[in-house]
Amino acid sequence: MEKKLQRINLQNIPNHIAIIMDGNGRWAKSKGMQRIFGHRNALTAIRETADTASDLGVKFLTLYAFSTENWNRPKLEVDALMSLLVTTLKKELPEFQRKNVRINAIGNLSSLPKNAQKVLANVIDATKNNTKITLSFALSYGSREEIVNAIKNISKKVVNNEIKIENINDKIINNHLYTFNLPDVDLMIRTSGEQRISNFLLWQIAYAELYFTDVLWPDYRKKHLYDAIIDYQNRERRFGKTSEQIETNE
Repeated sequence: MEKKLQRINLQNIPNHIAIIMDGNGRWAKSKGMQRIFGHRNALTAIRETADTASDLGVKFLTLYAFSTENWNRPKLEVDALMSLLVTTLKKELPEFQRKNVRINAIGNLSSLPKNAQKVLANVIDATKNNTKITLSFALSYGSREEIVNAIKNISKKVVNNEIKIENINDKIINNHLYTFNLPDVDLMIRTSGEQRISNFLLWQIAYAELYFTDVLWPDYRKKHLYDAIIDYQNRERRFGKTSEQIETNE
């Protein structure tokens, strides 16, 4: 583990890491258990990943916790997930405060159960002044819905003469997304071996490095995040430029 840490350049840590936490159901099934067993055991992975990211100097960590499509899952599983969200937020609040973690949430939060909305709002407010890392949970989140809503809201402002069409740019669009208070993603990680984005942060990952691992999310630990960051640091991020331009800082 220490050898891996020594390979990491602490001057080149991704500012914003986003993770598609996939594989809870398969992990539970492999152990002959119900899917919710996998979700419960995923909490250890969340804690260790958040702690590791914070220790390395990552400033923003965004976790895909519940998508808009997940509402189509069996009601028993959805109810269990919402209950798990509430109990976990309440239980972890003292740790968030102790570790200087700011909690944030993105998505159609009004579609969450009222109790979940209330607890989430309380935790977000209680941690709003924490500064070490911003831990965002994507809840009832869908990137296409997010973009559609942004277009609708911008259109209303155009109609009301609050925005001129010719002035619409990246910044204005960013300001109308759920992630208006977050920077673009530098590194996107997906666990469980699947290699797709699944409607997650489509606008925000325009120049993100993508990293896929076969590890199922409940088994994800510090060493796995180290592997992803080492891989990230071995890539050349050109943002549309040539290698020569990057080398000469043009």
